[in-house]
Amino acid sequence: MPGDLNETFFVGNVDEDSKRLVQCTYECLEKAISIVKPGMRFREVGEVINRHASMSGFSVVKSICGHGIGELFHCAPNIPHYSMFLALTQVGNKAVGVMKAGQTFTIEPMINTGVWRDRMWPDGWTVVTADGKRSAQFEHTLLVTETGVEVLTARLPSSPNVFPWLNA
Repeated sequence: MPGDLNETFFVGNVDEDSKRLVQCTYECLEKAISIVKPGMRFREVGEVINRHASMSGFSVVKSICGHGIGELFHCAPNIPHYSMFLALTQVGNKAVGVMKAGQTFTIEPMINTGVWRDRMWPDGWTVVTADGKRSAQFEHTLLVTETGVEVLTARLPSSPNVFPWLNA
C-alpha cells in the first residue's frame, strides 16, 4: 500500500532543535530524490545529503544505507548517504555505478544531532546513536524512469499532515 515506509513523527512537546533535526532530515531526503535520474552516479546521493546535513549542523549515519529492491529485499546497489570526501581518518563513500531506468532502490538518510557513530543493541536490529543524542530518519522507495524518478512510497493527498513545514 502506498505511503511512507519509515517516518519520524513529533510526539508531545518537542524542542526547537529536535524540530530542526526532523525538518533537515526530511529535506535531505527530498534533495536526494530531486537528483535521481538515469546516468546519475549513486554516490551523488550521499553528496547531496551530507552537504545539507553538515550545513545545518548535523551528522550523517554511515553504517546503514539505502539499498536496491529486487528479488532480494536488501540487495545491490548500496546507496550511502554520506560524502565521498571525508577527513583522512574516515572512510569516504565509494559507491559505484550509475542509475538506470527500471532500477528500484531506497534512499533513507539517518541524521544525528551529535556524532555520526552508532551502536547496535543485542537484539541485532535496534540501532542508537553512540552519544545518546537524537536521530531522525525518513525513507522512500524510488523507481528510476526514462526521464527521472517515480516515488513509489509517496505521500497521498489523504495522508495525515504531520509536518508543520509542509503547511507553508
